[in-house]
Amino acid sequence: MNETVAYKLFWIPIFIIGVFLMILGPRWMIVEEPWLLDQVANEAALGMSFQALFSADINHSLPDYLRIIYRFFGLWVTAIGVLFCSVTLAFELKAKLPRYIVLWINALILLSSLYLGYTKIPSSPFIYLMWFFVGLNVLSNYGSFRLDRLQGKSDLE
Repeated sequence: MNETVAYKLFWIPIFIIGVFLMILGPRWMIVEEPWLLDQVANEAALGMSFQALFSADINHSLPDYLRIIYRFFGLWVTAIGVLFCSVTLAFELKAKLPRYIVLWINALILLSSLYLGYTKIPSSPFIYLMWFFVGLNVLSNYGSFRLDRLQGKSDLE
């Protein structure tokens, strides 16, 4: 394996994660009732249906509030995707420290998402997507470590 292949194994998986996030984020911003994208898991976490939740007089404005929250969530997901894609395309991340920073940030986001998914909405299909992202992150780590070995030097020293 040469440096070019190892470098591609590092940045392409991170870029793919970014593309997925740029597709998912706008869905939460555009859909009229975004909480229904994960309805079964959300209703299981609530212990009631959305229809029952929204039917209470006190909750008459709850759908509007949830729409705002989900739009902000979609914006953040999109922004993270744009950052991942732009960082991998705009900067040459052949030095060890910048690569490790990107990998650690990605790992932190993925582990936090998995933790929240398993503890708050364990029946969510998004957990499977998170594991796909973990697999891509592992592949990216492999490319990074191969690149380190091929370069034969430490940029952290």
